[in-house]
Amino acid sequence: MIEEETDSANNANNASVTTKWRPWLSEHGSKLLLFARQQTRSTQDAEDILQDALVKLARKVDEGTFEGGQEAWLPYVYTAIRRLAIDYGRKNDRRRLREEKVEADRQVMTGGAEQPWFNSDEVNEETSAILQDGLKNLPEKFAEVLTMKIWGEQTFAEIGQSLGITLNTAASRYRYGLEHLKKHLDAARKRGDL
Repeated sequence: MIEEETDSANNANNASVTTKWRPWLSEHGSKLLLFARQQTRSTQDAEDILQDALVKLARKVDEGTFEGGQEAWLPYVYTAIRRLAIDYGRKNDRRRLREEKVEADRQVMTGGAEQPWFNSDEVNEETSAILQDGLKNLPEKFAEVLTMKIWGEQTFAEIGQSLGITLNTAASRYRYGLEHLKKHLDAARKRGDL
């Protein structure tokens, strides 16, 4: 009985929160996404950063720690987007520098010899080259998940923990990455490259 009353209260509270957010997001969502796109290097990054900013705002409003009313939401989200974009850019720059250092060390250790990505007799050199090219042209967030899953032999949970994303996000990025590689291979077949 008490659980039913609590569930009813939670559902009513969620409905009132939804009625506040829906019109606000309809009015400001496109402006915020445009601003996020200007602050980031890709559309996907902009969408992620906008979502993170909105989640931060929603948590503060839900916890009752947000100072100001609904009229203060917009400036808060603009500020959050700008700060998150700066942090995200710095994180990506640090990752790129680490990867470049690892690659430079690998070049020194191997004398510049390329390490094959595919060590299988079943995969011919043309297919291997096309897949490598496709992987290099994938958005970073998809390529890193594919690399960690296939060559790193990690589970989606391990990937999510390493990248600071959920297991489901890791799995969907893996699926999208595979779809992109499949399209890349199909296009190569149509061109007659395979």
